Order: sequence, then structure tokens, then C-alpha cells
Amino acid sequence: MERIYVDNAATTHMSEAAVKAMEKAYSVYGNPSSLHSAGREAFFMLTDARKSVAESLGCDQKEIFFTSGGSESDNWAITGAARAMLKKGKNEIISTAIEHHAVLHTLDSLAAQGFTVKILPVSPSGYVTAEQVDNAVTDKTALVSVMFANNEIGTVQPIAEIGEVCRRRGVLFHTDAVQAVGHLHIDLSSLPVDMLSLSAHKFGGPKGVGALYVRRGVSIPNLICGGAQESGHRAGTENLPGICGMAAALSESVASIDRTAAYLIPLRERLIDGLLKIRRSRLNGGRTERLPGNVSVCFEGVEGESLLLWLDAKGICASSGSACTSGSLDPSHVLLAIGLPHEIAHGSLRLSLSAENTEEQIDYIIRTVTDTVAYLRDMSPVWEKIVKDEENEK
Repeated sequence: MERIYVDNAATTHMSEAAVKAMEKAYSVYGNPSSLHSAGREAFFMLTDARKSVAESLGCDQKEIFFTSGGSESDNWAITGAARAMLKKGKNEIISTAIEHHAVLHTLDSLAAQGFTVKILPVSPSGYVTAEQVDNAVTDKTALVSVMFANNEIGTVQPIAEIGEVCRRRGVLFHTDAVQAVGHLHIDLSSLPVDMLSLSAHKFGGPKGVGALYVRRGVSIPNLICGGAQESGHRAGTENLPGICGMAAALSESVASIDRTAAYLIPLRERLIDGLLKIRRSRLNGGRTERLPGNVSVCFEGVEGESLLLWLDAKGICASSGSACTSGSLDPSHVLLAIGLPHEIAHGSLRLSLSAENTEEQIDYIIRTVTDTVAYLRDMSPVWEKIVKDEENEK
């Protein structure tokens, strides 16, 4: 049975360019901080990778700091900004209800330490506006953190407009761009963002490595202390193979953004159209201003985890917006934030495509999901009640 992988928002297949770059880096065993020739060789390779990442993002190499991934970058940016601005008498942070838990849990921690956290609601389609941010900012606001693109429902936020508000109001602005980097055009030379988080394995790089962009002139305290690596801002010997793999994958992804999007969007639309033909289904997130490969749908009368297991048995690797697969009985906070009731949010399915997917695979997914939803509904007392309620309304 062919395995169809449509869970690229969780992680992507490693690109050949990344693998080759990592293989080369593994042969360079010196520590980049050592002064001998083996260390200098590693240092030069590290410097080249930093230059490459900076070039891909349109910023200066001195503004790029390598981390272990998106979660560390988010934690560092938010905690660092909060502590830095507290010295200026600012103790308020603004974010949204659909952020990744790397952001939301960091905000919970800061709230427990006495910071004021404002969580902005989103529209039923999953968007926040620059006007909302502008209305929420006060003279006590230290930081605004809004994700570039949502990992579950694919909505792309108006980051440039929100950034302009923050610049005008004198507030630091951070964006979790883990789902956006390598998939959407990002030019930090013109984008009004102070800090940006990214993770390599979302665009064909290895797991366990990422970066934080910190705009020149912005100073935040360290999250990890110890050695003088990363210009004294992030201790720990750099993961040279991972960093080199990330740089290669990012360069390749950025160069093909338009071509990849032109291929993915028709596949995405074909998949959405096919799945919305299923009775009592709905698309999560807006039809436009959406990541090229993201499809998030809910099916009434179906439990998301059961749907995933049946699809996996039929060769389809997908994911659910519901958190039950991680041991929680609660549905996704993102789906609840856009106004879905618990019983509908539990029946969610996220399909995130890549350029490796084909029209034939999309058609197979549509047929298989349609059949599986019907099968699960036949066994569902919840669906039976929905049907009876519909008949009584007629």
C-alpha cells in the first residue's frame, strides 16, 4: 500500500540539499569556538550557514541566532522582551487566542510572575486585525506577539499592518513564523518585525534546530546562559550539522516559494471542494489568506482520533486539530477560539500538503475520507441524533 503523507505542518521530509549539507558538516569535527585549524574550519562553515539564513530572510547575519527550534525561539523572544521592557515600567503583553502552545504557555508563566497578558479574540475565520492590536496597546504594553500563519487552520495574519501599529506605538513586535518561513515571502529588510521565530523541520530541514531573528538595536536578556556562543547571546556548542542542513533547506525552499505555491494551491482547492461535498462538513479558516498547502475541516458526528486511525490504516498520514491524540480529551484551543462548539471541534481533520503530493493522491484522499466518515457515522449515536433533529426541523 502506498503511504500518502499529508502532515507537513507537523514535520516535512528532509530535502536532499539538507542531507548533503549535513553529511559535509559531520566530517568537520572541530568546535566552532576553538582557535585551532579544526575549530576555524567549523567556524567558517557556521558563518557561511548564518549568512545563508540571513540572505534567505533579508536581514543581516548579526541578527540571526541559532536555537534548538521554534519553541526555544518563542520562549526566548517573549520572556526576554518582557524582562527587558519591565525595566522601563512596561509589564503588559498582547497576543491572540490561536497562538501555538510554545507562546501561550510562556505567557501563562509570565502571568504567574505578575505580567498582564491580553489575549485578543479572532474572527470566525481565524483572523486578528491591526485595529484590534492598536486598540489593545497601552502605555504599559511591552510586547505584541502574533503568529505569522496558524499551524492548525492555516490562516495568514496581516503581519505588516500589525507591525506598523507596533512601530507607531513604540511597542516590540514578535511573530512566531514557524509555519510561514520557507512557504511565504518574508523580507525582514522591510517587514516591521522586531523578532521572528523559525524551525528547520517545517521546510525540509532537520529536527531540533531553528533560529531567532532579533532586529539590530533590540536587546533582550539571554534565555540560556553559559558559554559565549552566538555572540554571547545563546550558550551551548552550536549544532553545526543541523544548522548547515537548515540553511540549505531554507535557501532551496525560499527559491521555489512561487513555484511550489502555484502547484499546491490548485491541489488544496481540489481537496477542499471534494471534502466539503460531505454532508455537515465545514472548512476551518478563511478560503483566502491561507497557507498554500493547508486544509482543515470538521465533520459533525465523527470523532477526530477515530478518523485518523482509520485513515492511517488506509495509507493516509494526517492529523487532527483535536488535542486528544496527545492524551487530552479537550478539542483544539484554535477551533474553540474560532467559535466551534466542542462536539464539532472534536471531528476535525488537518491535511497539510507538499510538492510531493499528486492529483491522484488528492482524489484518493477525498474518496477515502468520504467513505470513512460515512462508516464512522453509521456507528455513531451522535450522528443518529443529528439526523433525527434534522428530520424534526423539516
